[in-house]
Formats: sequence, C-alpha cells, structure tokens
Amino acid sequence: MSTLDAAACIGSHDVLLITLDTLRYDVAEAARRRGETPTLAGLLGGEAWERRHSPGNFTYAAHQAFFAGFLPTPARPGPHPRLFALAFPGSETTGPKTAVFDAPDIVAGLRGAGYRSLCAGGVGFFNQLTPLGRVLPALFDEARWCPEFGVACPRSTEHQVAWLRERLAALPRARRVFAFLNVSALHQPNCHYLPGRTQDDAETQGAALAYVDAQLASLFAALQARAPLLAVVCSDHGTAYGEDGYVGHRLGHPVVWEVPYAEAILPHHPDPGSAP
Repeated sequence: MSTLDAAACIGSHDVLLITLDTLRYDVAEAARRRGETPTLAGLLGGEAWERRHSPGNFTYAAHQAFFAGFLPTPARPGPHPRLFALAFPGSETTGPKTAVFDAPDIVAGLRGAGYRSLCAGGVGFFNQLTPLGRVLPALFDEARWCPEFGVACPRSTEHQVAWLRERLAALPRARRVFAFLNVSALHQPNCHYLPGRTQDDAETQGAALAYVDAQLASLFAALQARAPLLAVVCSDHGTAYGEDGYVGHRLGHPVVWEVPYAEAILPHHPDPGSAP
C-alpha cells in the first residue's frame, strides 16, 4: 500500500514514471540481490522490490490502466489507496493522499496542474508509425520514438535517456515536468546482452536490466537537479520463458501478472551529479 502523499506533491515536485517493459518480478529481485542494479537499489532504499499485480498482461492494456491511475496493485489483500486517480463516483481506492484529477487521464490531469509532459517511447505501442502506435504518445505534450529507442537497438535506454535529458535542459526549472520512459531493452529480443546467446531467458533479461540500470542514474540526477521528485518505477507485465509450457505474455501465468514496483520521493539536488 502506498504511504506517499502524492496529493501534497502536485505542483511542487516533478513526476517520473518509468515502465520497465516486460520485466519479471523474479528477474528484478534476483538482479537486486546480486548487486547488479545499484541505481534502482538506491531508489528502493535497501529494500526488496515490492511484488505487485499488473492491471494488464501486455503493454497496451497495462499502460491504458496506468494512465487512468491504476498502477500495479500490491499482491496482498486490500483495498489499497492509489497514488493517482481520476475523479469518478464510487472509487474505493481513492484516499486523502491520492492525487485526484478531474480529467480523462493522469497526463491531462497533470497538464491541468501546470506540468509539461514528456514521453520517451520504447516498444511498438509507442512507435507512432500506425494509428494504434499513436494512441498512447498522443496523450503527451512531447513524444519521441525512433528505431534507436526500440527493442532491436542494444543501446536503446541510453538514447532514450539522452533525449529526455535534452528536453529537460530546454525547459525552465520552474516549470514542473511529468517525464515518462517506456524502457524497451527488457522486451524480446534481449539475448544480445549476453555474448553468444541466441535465445531469450530469465538470465538474458537480467543482463538487460543491468544495462538499463547503468543508464538511469543520469536521468534521476537531471530530474533531481530541477526539483524534488516523485518517482515510480515498475514493470507493466512479465513474460514466460517456458514455465508450464507458456512462452511470451498476454496470458494469465503468475510470471506475467507479478511485477516489480517501487515508489519514492527523492530530494532536490541542485548539483546535477548527485544520484538518488
């Protein structure tokens, strides 16, 4: 259950949502225990990843829910008050600390509160190449996708982070920002993160996560140089690598539904070299 007061942060804090697309809970937690993800471990404050249930078992469904205020739900009996919500009668998960917007999505809600929204797309549902690929990016004031951001580029995360940092540097620090990053590197194919491997599995996804972690520190530093930061990092869904005969996602296996989740309020560090 969230203990952060998101409502109190709106207007004073920048907001960051990172979706580690397709990352399994077990892969994320194993990498943390091995010490391979120091940036994300800093966000976690020495604790384990929180195990949560995704509201969707593939990217499009999960992100539509996220932008409606339904982030992954704690994997234990609730109800669980949410960080963000859209106003509608009868909500049982809207509490006094929930940032509630009278808007169709949280991006529009934050825009109404004075935020500039930035989207660094990753997987195909953000590529803007088709009408379907434009639905989610169209929510944002600025959205960028190119092949270097996509699943086939082994250096995708560093390209995505570089674009976000460039856009952040171009905005006045007094202007609040909602930055969204859909990390594509964990999605298949990820075997290229281990030399000689030709098939994806939990080990190659762990290697991809270690690569991603090394790129994220500069993004946190750039955001914390501007203002205090409300940060959420989670997976949208996992994926099966042969468990019980299942491969892939958009299916109901626990390795797909169970996702890693972290949220934190990070302090303002005027020195852009400071990490979370």
